[in-house]
Parts: sequence; structure tokens; C-alpha cells
Amino acid sequence: MNNIRNFCIIAHIDHGKSTIADRLLEYTKTVAGKVAENQVLDDMDLERERGITIKSHAIQMQYDYKSSTEGVVPQSGIYTLNLIDTPGHVDFAYEVSRSIAACEGALLIVDASQGVQAQTISNLYMALEHDLEIIPVINKCDMDSAMPDMVEDEIVELLGCKREEIIRASGKTGMGVEEILNAIVERIPAPEGDPAAPLQCLVFDSVFNSFRGIIAYFKVVNGTMRQGDLVRFFNTGKEYDADEIGILKLDMQPRKEISAGNVGYIISGIKTSTEVKVGDTITHVARPCDKAIDGFEEVKPMVFAGVYPIEAEDYENLRASLEKLQLNDASLTFTPESSVALGFGFRCGFLGLLHMEIVQERLDREFDMDVITTVPNVSYQVYDRHHNMIEVHNPAGMPDIAVIDHIEEPYIRASIITATTYIGPIMTLCLGKRGELVKQEYISGNRVEILFDLPLGEIVIDFYDKLKSISKGYASFDYHPNGFRQSDLVKLDILLNGEQVDALSTLTHRSNAVDFGRRMCEKLKELLPRQQFDIAIQAAIGQKIIARETVKQVRKDVTAKCYGGDVSRKRKLLEKQKRGKKRMKQIGNVEVPQKAFLAVLKLD
Repeated sequence: MNNIRNFCIIAHIDHGKSTIADRLLEYTKTVAGKVAENQVLDDMDLERERGITIKSHAIQMQYDYKSSTEGVVPQSGIYTLNLIDTPGHVDFAYEVSRSIAACEGALLIVDASQGVQAQTISNLYMALEHDLEIIPVINKCDMDSAMPDMVEDEIVELLGCKREEIIRASGKTGMGVEEILNAIVERIPAPEGDPAAPLQCLVFDSVFNSFRGIIAYFKVVNGTMRQGDLVRFFNTGKEYDADEIGILKLDMQPRKEISAGNVGYIISGIKTSTEVKVGDTITHVARPCDKAIDGFEEVKPMVFAGVYPIEAEDYENLRASLEKLQLNDASLTFTPESSVALGFGFRCGFLGLLHMEIVQERLDREFDMDVITTVPNVSYQVYDRHHNMIEVHNPAGMPDIAVIDHIEEPYIRASIITATTYIGPIMTLCLGKRGELVKQEYISGNRVEILFDLPLGEIVIDFYDKLKSISKGYASFDYHPNGFRQSDLVKLDILLNGEQVDALSTLTHRSNAVDFGRRMCEKLKELLPRQQFDIAIQAAIGQKIIARETVKQVRKDVTAKCYGGDVSRKRKLLEKQKRGKKRMKQIGNVEVPQKAFLAVLKLD
């Protein structure tokens, strides 16, 4: 066990985590030849296309460490390094928290030209809460725009470490890689645990394989697991045979046993996805442990949206696909719901808008599911006149306005780190979103951290995009929940020919309602195809119509055949057409294209 080191890589988005991981794998000869490509751990096409990490990836390396002075701990020898590469985007912070729970140390990577950014700080605090040993690394030191001395000052101020503890590196050229590997062996403590104690393994991830069932990834905290052992999953109480266990290299490598401190996988022919929970504990049936390991906190979804199959008969397939996806992405939550406009589907909870987009894309690519996603919203607490509270995730589930006493909406504490040049526009953006300034403090030189309290409902749609565009990409954004507050919210309904489309309903602040309703009507007028009859598009709050647009009907010129003659002939033909249009309007229905649902997200 003294020769095992478990560590993860944490950083802000785009600071070069995956590139540093590539260099570590190359240096330790874990990958070589044709397999050695860029972003070698990002095995999803989606990750390569977008250049971001979506899933954390575990891999084991062997490193031959040469001690500079003999007889000192750690001694020279072969060390087993278990690396977990983590995502940097705020929407995948749950992946980071799970990786941190399975490690004793972390590489904190900071871009030499960008410096410390919002997600750097939030991931660092998460690692410090778990008492991880932090190794600071300045990446991209080979770039012309690099400012390593200035970034060193920022790290020293943030961590309170010594300057000589900071490693300068470059993922592109391979500079500093050996130093990083030596620091991992020297500074990160070996895992604690007793190989002879009752078995305790923490499940930190799982994947679905259509041939072999569910594969669970675990870290052995105490005890030893051997192939063929009868094991029990603590929380579900289910028992299985360990058909195959092994370690995670680029592919899975079977082993006869895995003992305390190590990271591995187990295949036991589990077919039902609900039987494996991330954060569960695996133990032996014959000699069980007393209690489960403290797992990680339950994930709290921030954004809710309805996901519906385009074809009604695909409902069960969609359920199976979501269950398999949930194995691999534990932060996704879903419950069945139905909508008048869209039929049966699921109410899904996501950690943010990028997370929602990625889930939609993965459903399409990995499971071949075509889905319609409704307008994303957040959950509200609605209090009635008797002070009973119900939680509403969907505007369609709002009780009657007559029984509501008040509505409370979720707030977040947002931390924005930016150059001083952009303070003005960023303040204007946040105040326009009903934000309240908490404080601003200068981190170093011309960099400032601004803290705002903002309603979550205002930022879920386009806040991040706008922030990036007004700051030319230099502002970084991070947030955490900050309770509920009472707000003057109203339900905005969209009516087509007097029929309410529940999938387009939204909850919005009264001050924004008229403007938002008018913009939605204008957008829908552009997107709805013309019919044989007039389509009235209305925005309403309760019974009051606040905006209206009309999609004009397609008409045939029925009087074209009348050359001259009495005007009554023309009138007779027009009256006949008018009666036909009226009858058609009574039986006609309006199809809302998927583009219309997406357009509401991009209202500017």
C-alpha cells in the first residue's frame, strides 16, 4: 500500500487538464504508439469535438521513482499511480466531487496566461474540504502570452504555499512532467486502510455494457476483494458473484485480487440499472463491514426541463435510455410526467444548461433517441393561504392563482472573476437580471472578483453566453445555491387559437412578463407554418391577454373566374369561402415545430 498514490486533476475549463494527463500517460509508458493521441482519456466523440471533458476518467499508471537521497521515505521503486481526470465546467462539478472522494491528493492546474479563475477556486475549496494534498502546477509556460511570475503570486495568495512548491510545466512540450510525477510520489500520502479488515469499497462511477451488464468502478478503502467472491451492495442489499475484477488501464485488465488503497472495476452480470448507485458501498456477504462509507452528497438539480419522445411508442425506450445514461452520469435525475401538447415523457433535472445540451446530444448519439426538450426552468416553492408549501418544477403544475399566498424562488451566490476593464458591462448585465451586489475585491493587479446574489431562473437560459460575449471570453463564472426568497412571480401562458400550449408556459417576474410575452409571440409568428385559417398567438397572465400576433391564413383567390358581371356573384363566392374557413378553424389544430421550443431559449 505504501507504493500506491491516488490523485485527480482539477482546474478551470480549458486550462489543460487533459493535455497534462496525456503527457503523464506517455511519460510512464501507459500509452504508446498508435494509441497515443490528443485527449486520450476523453473517449466520447462529443468530448473531442467540443474540446471539453464531460466525464471523469480513471486510469492506472506504473512509475519508476528514483529517490534523490537513499534511505529517505519515499524510497526508490515502482509506484502505482491511480489518476482520475476531471471536467472543468461548472455544470459537471458533481463529477469532480465524486473523483475527489476517491483520492488523497490533487494536481491544481492553472493556465499561465489566464491565471486563477472562478472554477479553479471552487474546485480547490472542494478538494480542501476533503483534506486532499494539493500540488499547484502552472501550465502552458511555453506560450508567448504566459505570465508565470504573476500567476505564481496569485497561487501563493490563494493557497498560502511556498513559491518553490509550485511546478512550472507545459502539457504541449512535456516540460515539468517528471517534476510533477516526483511530486505526486513525494507529497501525496499513501492511502490508509487495512487489507485484512472486512471489505469496504466505495463505488464512484459505473457504465453500462450491452454484453456484460453493468460495470462498477470502485476504490477499496478496507479489505481485499478476490475474483469469485460473493459480495453485497450495501444500500440496495443485492448480492452478486464477482465474476471479474481488475484494474483500469486504457482498457480493463483482469486481476485475481484487489486490496485496500487501490482502484478497480467489478463485473457481476447486473442487468438492472437501478441496482447500482454511485456512492454505494460494496462488502462481503460472509464477513460484512459494520457501516457504509460516507458517500458523497445527494446531487441537487438546478434546471428542470421536460424530455419527450417524438414518437409516442418510444416512451419505454426513452426510459431505458435515461436509466443507462444515469449510470454513467449520476447527476441526471428524472421522473415521469405527461403534457397535453406532447403526451408522455419525463421531467429531467440537470445541473445547468450545458449539462442539458450534452444529455440531449448523448441520447441522440448513444441511444438513437429523437426527443423534444421543453423550455428549461427551475423549481419554485409555492405557499398557499394556509401556509402549506408545495414544490413546483413545472409551470403547468402551478395551483390556482386564487389560493396562492406567495411564491419563493431559488437564489444563487455567483462569483465572477474578470479584468477591471469589463466591470461596468458585467454589473449592468447582473443588475438587469435582478442581481444584488454583495461585494467586490481585487485579487491581484487588474483582476477583480465580484460576488452577486442572483435569481437562478434569470441565469439558466442565456446568462453565461452573454457574460462571455461582453467580457470577450475573459470573465469566469461559478455559483452555488443560496436559499429561497419571496418574489413577485407570474405564470405566463401562450395560447394558440385559444388553446393553451403547456410546454411553452413559463414562470417569470412580473416586471419582465409583458416584454417577454410580446417577444415570444413575435418569435412564434415567424416560426409557425401558415394554415388554411388565421392562427391567433396570444400571451396571457391568468385571464388577461398581454400580447397578440396573428399568422395570416393561406387563401385561394375564389373570385378569379368572375369576369365582370354583378358584384353579388363575387360576394356569394367569398361568403361560401368564409363559411368553409370557419368550419375548418373549429376542427383544425396547430402543430408546434421543435424549432419553436428551442427559439424560446434564444430570445434576445
